[in-house]
Amino acid sequence: MNASMAQPWKSRLSGVSSLLLCAVFLLAGLWKITDVQGAAVRMVEAKVPESLGLGAALFFGIAETVGAVMILTPRLRRWGALVLGALLVAFLGYVAIHYSALRGAECSCFPWLKRVVGPGFFVGDGVLLMLAFFAWLGSRKPDGMRAAALILAAVAVFAGVSYGVGAARETGTRAPESILVDGQPYALRGGKVFLFYFDPACMHCFETAQRMAKLHWGDTRVVGVPIAQPQFAAQFMQDTGFHMSITTDRDKLKEVFPYAGVPAGVAIENGRQKAALVRFDGEEPAASLKQLGLIY
Repeated sequence: MNASMAQPWKSRLSGVSSLLLCAVFLLAGLWKITDVQGAAVRMVEAKVPESLGLGAALFFGIAETVGAVMILTPRLRRWGALVLGALLVAFLGYVAIHYSALRGAECSCFPWLKRVVGPGFFVGDGVLLMLAFFAWLGSRKPDGMRAAALILAAVAVFAGVSYGVGAARETGTRAPESILVDGQPYALRGGKVFLFYFDPACMHCFETAQRMAKLHWGDTRVVGVPIAQPQFAAQFMQDTGFHMSITTDRDKLKEVFPYAGVPAGVAIENGRQKAALVRFDGEEPAASLKQLGLIY
C-alpha cells in the first residue's frame, strides 16, 4: 500500500517540478536563440573566450530549449531532467571556477530575472537542480528516441534561421543623417565611419581602445559612443591614446544600431552599415576591420 501511494506522490512532484523548470528554461533558451548575436555578447561578458561566444550561445540556447520541451513531455521527461540537470551542474561549476572575476556581475541567465553572481546565485541554481532531481525521480523510463531527435532538429533549424535573420539585419541598415559631436551636427553618410560603443569604467573597453589606438585608420573616422559616464570620455581617450570624436547621441544611435554589451562596434560606409562587431579579443577587431577596409 505504501508503495502504491508513493508512486502517485512522486509522479505529482515530478509534474510540478517539470512545469517549473520548463517555464524557466524555455524562456531562457528562446531568449538566446532568438537573439544569438546578443547572447554571444553576454557569453563573452561572462568570460567565455570571444572565439567561442557564438558557438556557446547557440549550444546553450538549443540545449535549454530542447531540455525544456522534453521535460514537459512525460515519455521524454527523464531525458529532459538529465539535460537540464547537466546544464545546471555546468553553470554552477563554471561560475565557481570564475567566481572571483564574475562576482558582482549580472548573470544575464534569464530575460526577466536580474541576478548578480554571488552566494545567492548558487542557492538559486541549487534549487533548480533539486527540481531537476525531483522531475527525474518521478519520471518513467524514456521512450521515443525519434521524438527527441525531431525536437532537437526542429529547435536547431529554428536557431539557425534566427541567426541568419539576425546576421542579415546587421548589414545594410541606413545610418542617421547626422549626430551631435561637440554640440555640432556630424555627418555619417559619407565615407567610412566606425562607431565604438564603450563605457569609460569598463576595463575590457579600456584594453580594446589601447589596442585600437595602434591601428592605422587611414581616412576612416572613429566616433566614440559612451554608454555611461560621458563626462569621463575625454579622460578615457587620454589614458588609452585612442582618439575619437565623441558623440552625445547614444540613444539615437542605439535605436538604429542596437548593442547588447560593450565594447561593441559598427562599421559604416557611405551611410550604410557594413557589419556589427562584437568580438574584441585576440586578433579581433583588427582582423575584421582590415577585411572591411576600415584599417590598413
